[in-house]
Amino acid sequence: MREIDFRRDVLPLKDKLFRLAYRITFDRMEAEDIVQETMIRVWNKRDEIGEVGSIEAFCLVITRNLAIDRSQKKEAQNVKFDAQTENISESIGPYENLIRKERLDLIDQLIGELPEKQRTIIQLRDMEGYTYKEIAELLELPEEQVKVNLFRARQKIKHQYKKIDGYGL
Repeated sequence: MREIDFRRDVLPLKDKLFRLAYRITFDRMEAEDIVQETMIRVWNKRDEIGEVGSIEAFCLVITRNLAIDRSQKKEAQNVKFDAQTENISESIGPYENLIRKERLDLIDQLIGELPEKQRTIIQLRDMEGYTYKEIAELLELPEEQVKVNLFRARQKIKHQYKKIDGYGL
């Protein structure tokens, strides 16, 4: 059992928790509320957390479950990347920026149309950089199932993107 420092161990996770909640709920305010609720729950269980193997995994599971619960109550809507998450380079021209922004918007829309499990796996793997093993532990799935879901999600996005991007050619 190790000593947990809330400021050192839990608070730095808030951005990851927010991105996960945001990807599931598609609502910035809702995601902020979910992160706050996660922090409250972790704080209330601070005496028991020393028994948990990974604080990060513990927090992500709480966030995921809260986000799923809330998104099931409220119909999720697709949202667009904002300028902060796009990271569009200022060194390229306005036309290239517009093309890149439209592509990111389309990819974001296609990700939003995926089933919840595939959306979550893409968020954790491609945007947060988690390993297959870590995702499997977080979602309580076999590692092979994570790989299959990620492959299917990427294939669906690729197919839909090509279909939309090549329309009219």
